[in-house]
Amino acid sequence: MLVGRDGELSVIGELVEAARAGRSGALVIRGEPGIGKTALLDRAAEAASGARVIRGAGIETESELPYAGLHLLLRPVLDRLDALREPQREALASAFGMGTIDPDGRFLIGLAVLTLLTEIAGDGPLLCLVDDAQWLDDVSAETLLFVARRLHAEGIAMIFAVRDDDARPFPATGLRTLRPAGLSRADASVLLAERRGELSGVARERLITETGGNPLALLELRPDGDTLPLTDRLREAFLGQAARLPDPTRRLLLVAAAEGTGDLGVVLRAAAGAVGKAAGGVPDGVAADLEPAERAGLVAVTGAEIAFRHPLVRAAVYQDAPLGERLAAHAALAAALTGPAEADHRAWHLAKATVGTDDRVAAELEHTAVRARERGGYEAAARAYDQAARLSSNPADQARRLTLAGEAAAETARLNDARAAAERAAALAADPPLLARIARVRATADFKQGRPRSAHALLTEGAVHIAGTDPHQELRMHLTAANAAWIAGDTDLLAVTAARLAAFEPPDGDPMASVHTFLVWMTRLALGSPAGALPPPGRVVAEAREAAVRCPHDLSFIGIGGLVAGQERHTRDVLAAMAAESRVRGRLGWLAAMLSLQSTAEVLLGEHTNARTTAQEALRLALDTGLVRWIRYANGILAYLAAVEGDEDSCQAHAADALGGPATAPGGTWAHWALALLDLGAGRAERAATRLDLATRGPVRFGTPLTRGIPDVVETLVRQAMRAEATDALTHLTDWAFRIGQPSVDALVARCRALLTPDAEDHYRTALDLHEKDPRPFEQARTALLYGEWLRRRRRKGDACPYLSSALGTFESLGAHPWAKRASAELGATEARRSPESETRGLTPQELQVSRLAAQGLSNKEIAARLFLSPRTVGYHLNKAYPKLGVLSRKELATVLLG
Repeated sequence: MLVGRDGELSVIGELVEAARAGRSGALVIRGEPGIGKTALLDRAAEAASGARVIRGAGIETESELPYAGLHLLLRPVLDRLDALREPQREALASAFGMGTIDPDGRFLIGLAVLTLLTEIAGDGPLLCLVDDAQWLDDVSAETLLFVARRLHAEGIAMIFAVRDDDARPFPATGLRTLRPAGLSRADASVLLAERRGELSGVARERLITETGGNPLALLELRPDGDTLPLTDRLREAFLGQAARLPDPTRRLLLVAAAEGTGDLGVVLRAAAGAVGKAAGGVPDGVAADLEPAERAGLVAVTGAEIAFRHPLVRAAVYQDAPLGERLAAHAALAAALTGPAEADHRAWHLAKATVGTDDRVAAELEHTAVRARERGGYEAAARAYDQAARLSSNPADQARRLTLAGEAAAETARLNDARAAAERAAALAADPPLLARIARVRATADFKQGRPRSAHALLTEGAVHIAGTDPHQELRMHLTAANAAWIAGDTDLLAVTAARLAAFEPPDGDPMASVHTFLVWMTRLALGSPAGALPPPGRVVAEAREAAVRCPHDLSFIGIGGLVAGQERHTRDVLAAMAAESRVRGRLGWLAAMLSLQSTAEVLLGEHTNARTTAQEALRLALDTGLVRWIRYANGILAYLAAVEGDEDSCQAHAADALGGPATAPGGTWAHWALALLDLGAGRAERAATRLDLATRGPVRFGTPLTRGIPDVVETLVRQAMRAEATDALTHLTDWAFRIGQPSVDALVARCRALLTPDAEDHYRTALDLHEKDPRPFEQARTALLYGEWLRRRRRKGDACPYLSSALGTFESLGAHPWAKRASAELGATEARRSPESETRGLTPQELQVSRLAAQGLSNKEIAARLFLSPRTVGYHLNKAYPKLGVLSRKELATVLLG
């Protein structure tokens, strides 16, 4: 029985009972060593009678091996892999060394794990326990946290136990956290009376005070008044116990501590080799050397496993051993690991046994890094490449391996590590292609950390190293530099890259050729080049769309450029196709980017319901993958949509999240535009003008929302009688419209001219005619509202009525409440009727997204795979949506949503 843990056990019990009822949840138990985290996991397993329990742990010595922790947890249920569909089954098998993983698709493994656990939970509630989660390898931790955040209605309870450790953080943002405190004096007294009855009352009180109620410390320490930190005192106490063991036992414990995984066979073979005994088997005497440690309670041997009583015991044994003995232990372990499946463990033990350089060991570590990359373990690969570089005697090999370490780290959030490796490589490298790769690594780190100008300089310099020798990579670097200049909002940098792009001739048949053409056109557009020098935008977008299928990594250029060019429909379709491809391959990072840009196209097309659903999914995925740029971008879009609806709280909240980065970030400009639109809709014209000034500020002349916000600038300035300033803003919009030649933008120009011209009617009619050529409901309705207001002010109520009525219907269908209120007020004077609300109001974005896919005939499993959810969660959302829509079946759902 656990003493003093009723509160913690109650929380765990609720989680287990919820799983019995078909509801899922996750819990993180955090605390200092000895506070009782493992004991709480033990009690959770005992309390889960009738439930399936699977248990794993992070192992310090395996923290460099990708998916080691995940494999340990799932090993008992891998016989259920056949229940998974491709490509999930293939992805999960690849994670465990049976194939390779798409470099961008490791989150597909997370979906596979979620599906596998859901399948197992179909037989009854499932409890997943993970101890020492701080020692999980990075990709195992990433995968399990991905799953934990998606648990909903599967009947799964997941509990992580994490030791507070700044060196090995376990960032479980969004999951419930439980922090057991030290026992109360009363509970500590009970524990001491039960387990250490020999202590006097004075000694007992002193120990309680010194330990702060830490259960392990209460049982292990002596009340001696030592002022060392608690963890150090516990380590010293365990070390004292180990020091009293016979020398052969202590040497064997050191081998076990160095081995770390608890494989008794490996430990005994290594120990036998370390003392020069026969390698063909393990002498009885070696195994007998364990008995004193077992009697002392420092280790327990069960079957083929040896486990230390507590991680601090292992730490004490290993850290106190002299360096020479530690090196010998690792060398003996490397010699004992001879099988192909043990190659990665062997390489790391060899590395830990090596002082100075050793090219043979460095080569083995490089092979380990290659295997880690093939399985999506970029963090593990980066560490192995870095260690291989340290062991290399040749500067050229050091430079190459450091570059590989930087490239692997750049694929993760470890951008400082990527930059450090690249800078070390730059000091050693002389080969031009390698120098170009080094520049790209450093630029990637700078770009992702919000330093686009530095990234531009590095990319421009790096491209020089391979000019004329590797045209494909040279072009890629120029394209990335163009993107950096665009994000920086710096026309001087953009001009440098534009000149290089214009002078560059892609090789025949290069799939990047049309993307190159597109970027040349876009940079010229931003720099104000003569219109005659630009290729037809429609043709360029069509060619770029075809190239994107072959070069998906460069789609972000096409997405941003297509939006700037006013080609929203083409761009939306390209982005939707690439998002679908990213779903299939599990490329969550790219999916977040594609969906963010797709939601932008949908906003500009007036497809606000779709845009909200798309942006919210993009935000969830960006949060999961830690992509700060797209977190801010998606928040900016959601802020804009909230502004359209007049939802002050939501708009302010999303805008605050979007504005958490540099002012030039796209999410920031969307947020400023959103806040301005919120003020404009609420009649706060002066505040709106300030916001719009921020939204349209910056040296780059064209961009979304920089140019798309100009009609709001004009309307706001006109309302403040600032006609000269409004005319200047219109000049900018007119210039952009002339260059891209799109009816939707020409319509906005005509609307702005109507606001600035006494004889406005012809301009309003021109605007409405242009809207018909390329309908955008929100903007079309705003033009109709302004025209209707103009007509009513001239007492032409009969003429105004159809325009105001049409605008009101559109605003209501979009949920644009401030604009609907304004149209309704105008329409009230004409005594016209209001239009009905949209059929889908009341559904959450995820309910709508799931319902639409179900209406198209997809099964729950197919929907789950597409949205990275479990099938049970899909069913949960459908059960919520049906009564809201007043339907009872998928057939009726299709009728309501698809007509």
